[in-house]
Amino acid sequence: MRHWTILGCVLTFLRWALPILVTLHALRHKRNTSACAGWIGVCWVGPFVGTALYLMFGINRVHRRARKMIDHHSWEGRELLAKYRQVMDGHLAPLAKMLGRLTERPLMGGNSVKVLHDGDNAYPVMIEAINQAQTSIVLCSYIFRADRIGEMFAEALVEAHRRGVAVRVLVDGIGSGYFRCAIERRLRRDGVKCSRFMHSVWPWRMPFINLRNHRKILVVDGRLGFMGGLNIGEENMLRLRTKLPVADTHFQLRGPIVHQLSVAFAWDWSFTTGEELRGEPYLPEPVPVGDVPMRIVTSGPDADLEKIEYGMLQAITLAKTHVRLMTPYFLPDDRFSAALNLAALRGVVIDVVVPRSSNHAIIDYARDANLRPFLDAGCRVWMADPPFNHSKLMVVDDEWSFVGSTNLDVRSLRLNFEINLEIYDTGVARDLSAFMDSHRKNRLTHHDIDRTPYLIQIRNLALRLFLPYL
Repeated sequence: MRHWTILGCVLTFLRWALPILVTLHALRHKRNTSACAGWIGVCWVGPFVGTALYLMFGINRVHRRARKMIDHHSWEGRELLAKYRQVMDGHLAPLAKMLGRLTERPLMGGNSVKVLHDGDNAYPVMIEAINQAQTSIVLCSYIFRADRIGEMFAEALVEAHRRGVAVRVLVDGIGSGYFRCAIERRLRRDGVKCSRFMHSVWPWRMPFINLRNHRKILVVDGRLGFMGGLNIGEENMLRLRTKLPVADTHFQLRGPIVHQLSVAFAWDWSFTTGEELRGEPYLPEPVPVGDVPMRIVTSGPDADLEKIEYGMLQAITLAKTHVRLMTPYFLPDDRFSAALNLAALRGVVIDVVVPRSSNHAIIDYARDANLRPFLDAGCRVWMADPPFNHSKLMVVDDEWSFVGSTNLDVRSLRLNFEINLEIYDTGVARDLSAFMDSHRKNRLTHHDIDRTPYLIQIRNLALRLFLPYL
């Protein structure tokens, strides 16, 4: 009887102590007031379950680890980039200045960029680059499938490793398989260093479910880079006519900008494995190859929190004539939506191109419930025909382009580790604008929304409530 009394006292103490501790921690560390209030409420309603969930998913250990890396690691090569720094003028100069301060990365001149549409065009160029590698290869992909295309990349990476090239491969701990990652096993078996980002079988070690590395990076010999929205899998090869084909856009880069791309990978690799990638094999002295000013912008729930979104918001604010957006998933938060709608109301032409049907029906339903305010403000929303296009593109005034891995949804803008590239070049901007315009097949109207059956509208509106988690 005495033991039960003691146990009851302990449980009563924990019943009050746990939610109090969670409340104090959330008040101090949660910037988002809704998230803060939500966690506090959950822990007071269910102290034991709520506290366990908060420990697993509510504490941003990523930010804490990132701060330690900033304090103890300094990436080399900044002095090598000084002579390539470029200052912009014109009405987008404040954007370049703001992103320089925000990212602490200089805007780099002396670069060239080539647009590669779909795996049909991008994969052969990427594999050829791997085959020609002499010193190093670093590759990061959210999805790296062990299918026909994945095997082609794996074989090229293994052969590079066998001829003495330093190869490092990073795949996401969820996107490339949580319980079983076949491509990691394949590469490790043949001696290639491959690791899974934010992967642990013990959930309390890292809040792994929501925080994903969505970046796509390939750098060869520190001089030739690739980035964009393209994962590695046979669905991205349109000529293979898979069941659910995916179109996408990738970018080939040369010049000093590749150094910034390499450093972005090196940061993720060090975060995951503890190994620092330094020196000539990974970060050689940059060589100018063109005249296009560019800058890498990264974001994630670490030291780079919301930087990509801030860049987009500033660009929309400075836009004078036209903003074009192409995204596979369109579920922006309130401040992004407000920026777009205010720009439309002041006379800027806003074109948003989304797929009629993506590869996630639930996201499409929630998106459809969220479109009326954009139409009310005068934004033009276009539904692109199949195949599903996974490209993430933004062009402002046919002068500035912002491309990469970032979707226009809360998960991508706040929770995922993303990488984008800003490009100050009218030629690139006009080419991307023409590409987006070619997908403007069907313009959404108020009539289209109004004639949606009532029960479908209710379903979509209910799913919209989960916008932050989709």
